[in-house]
Amino acid sequence: MSAIDKTYKLFLLDVKKQISESQQQAITAINHNLILLYWKIGTGILQRQQQLGWGAGVINKLSSDIQKSFPDLKGFSYRNLNYMRAFAEAYPVEQFVQVPAETLVNRPVIAKKPIVQALPAQLKNKASKSKNLIVQALPAQLEVQFMQAPLAQLPLAQISWTHHVLLLSRNLNSIERNWYITQTLENGWSSRILLHQLDTDLYKRQAKKKKTHNFNTTLPPAQSDLALQMLKDPYIFDFITVSEKANERNIEDQLCEHVTKFLLELGQGFAFIGRQYRLPVTGKKEYSVDLLFYNIKLRCYVVVELKARDFEPEDAGKLNFYLNVINAKLRSKDENPTIGLLLCKGKNEVLADYSLAGINQPIGVADYKLTKAIPKKLKSTLPSIADLERELKEIE
Repeated sequence: MSAIDKTYKLFLLDVKKQISESQQQAITAINHNLILLYWKIGTGILQRQQQLGWGAGVINKLSSDIQKSFPDLKGFSYRNLNYMRAFAEAYPVEQFVQVPAETLVNRPVIAKKPIVQALPAQLKNKASKSKNLIVQALPAQLEVQFMQAPLAQLPLAQISWTHHVLLLSRNLNSIERNWYITQTLENGWSSRILLHQLDTDLYKRQAKKKKTHNFNTTLPPAQSDLALQMLKDPYIFDFITVSEKANERNIEDQLCEHVTKFLLELGQGFAFIGRQYRLPVTGKKEYSVDLLFYNIKLRCYVVVELKARDFEPEDAGKLNFYLNVINAKLRSKDENPTIGLLLCKGKNEVLADYSLAGINQPIGVADYKLTKAIPKKLKSTLPSIADLERELKEIE
């Protein structure tokens, strides 16, 4: 290849990169503008209903009139306008502004502060003096702030409208919504994945539930926090079709067959190394761990042991032995200590706490469930992804 050909090839790669970046920026800007538009429309509906006494029927009339004026424009159905109103109600005017950039880095699992900040006091005072100011002048001033703020500082504008609709469809408080928004951004969840996480109550299992572990006594603080964020209770294996009476090998077979879904349930950063991984221990008896993973974020091996029964004290001792062997034989000097995860059909938390006391290797104990059904009454009120795609296909 000539020098010109090499130069051209490098130039072509650079041009392609610029085009890709420009396309992504355009998509981001479109979503940014769309979220702002929907919030402004929702705020207008909400404020006029509250202050001028407009009834619920105005939404249906508004949808019909918009579609008459813009017959080719989609996204303004009665249902979607209701979601815009709900969106404005969930994020009031005094909250819907930029968030400090530092809150998007090293965020806590449960946000202590709102994901959005309040408007300046003088703007709030202005708005309170006149109904017309609330309805007309305030969104214009707010739009300037919103559009000038760096996109990286606006979590609400970084997820799609379909994500927002899913969150608004559930009975979530502001802390829960903010947590799911944060997790969506950090993990790059699609709307389908977010729906799955909502269906399985991930917030309650990962952020709210009291967990059984010894991470705080066996790991440095930063590593302990990350390991604790990883831990769920219970784990939901709703993709497994074996019966409730299945043994460990049956469950293990299914987990490996659906390893992509299994990795999703485990969390971010997991790489599957192998099943029944044989440990390099000399002697007549062979030892192997059920499932071996590596977590890139934690920079350590993770051993998962499955029990098709309730937790027993000897389980912790055996797993401690496995972790000692892996640390001695597989772990490199620059890697963090191996973490063990015991997944059982059930556990006595007091018994598990006593069993982990005194063990010098990090171990977490959690339940798992093979099925997770949404109550019929609740399910009938929630839109499915298919419903959302039909309703909002022009947005995604």
